Amino acid sequence: MFCSQCGREETGGASFCCQCGTPLKGAARPKVKLMRSADDKKIAGVCGGVAKYLDVDATLIRLAWIMLALLGGWGLIGYLVAWAIMPLEKERAAAPAAARQAVSPSGP
Repeated sequence: MFCSQCGREETGGASFCCQCGTPLKGAARPKVKLMRSADDKKIAGVCGGVAKYLDVDATLIRLAWIMLALLGGWGLIGYLVAWAIMPLEKERAAAPAAARQAVSPSGP
């Protein structure tokens, strides 16, 4: 790919120019499904899931949702609807049993 900002040619599957940091056009972004987050949640994971889908910080989504809830109550209704409709993200595979075992210190 070619960087339109600095003129450098990028090889490989880079999403940003390594010289100037400009996002490259045509860079493939992995497809993300809109799902409630299993690991980034305060109540139900709706804001964490929306943040992951939009690729932004979850705190910004939470602040926006609170503002919507305070300004007319539509944020609360929207949150409840999203909670009911959005599927829960699958838990990540558990670590192997050997990695989870605690190493006990050897005594004298």
